[in-house]
Amino acid sequence: MHADLNEQELRDRLSLIESMIAEGRRTTESWGWTFVLWGVAYYIALAWSIWSPSVWAWPVTIVAAVIVTFVGVSIKAGSRPETTLGRASMAIWTALGVSMFVLFLAMGFTGRLADVRVFISIASAILGMANGASGIILRWKVQIACAIVWWAAAALSCFVSESQSLIVFLVAIFFCQIVFGIYGMIAEARQRKGQANNGPAHA
Repeated sequence: MHADLNEQELRDRLSLIESMIAEGRRTTESWGWTFVLWGVAYYIALAWSIWSPSVWAWPVTIVAAVIVTFVGVSIKAGSRPETTLGRASMAIWTALGVSMFVLFLAMGFTGRLADVRVFISIASAILGMANGASGIILRWKVQIACAIVWWAAAALSCFVSESQSLIVFLVAIFFCQIVFGIYGMIAEARQRKGQANNGPAHA
């Protein structure tokens, strides 16, 4: 009897963990728009810094993206209850945002962004770390794959020319920011549609 209770308790705990992980993934999916936003911001900053070189390119673009993100997060914050894994994931991305903000701001004002390959390697490694940590916590293969792409971009940038390094970075942004963000937005939309369709059935 005691063994049966322990087995049932173990199953209940595993079920709780799985539900928390699933909710954490849904929380990340609900922020898919921020991945797209920052992907677009990276493209804008890169285009600005290449076609009209200026120390203001990255600082201004990053500050604008931070403001838009803050406003969007403030509006959406109360739409979904917080979970432990959701808070953990948010902590990772908040730390990433602060790190990249400080890094890009300092590198932009000091002209360090002129070394394209070093900049891309550092940025890609940081983005890989955040995606990897979040993907491992949420046991999410899609996000772990994004981390691998970022890490590959960080390594490749050290061995190729500046133009090739830039191409690698642009491709990584497309797949790991734009595509992943759109994937999250579609997943969230499907979830909402499913909830809406199931609502009348429970009434």
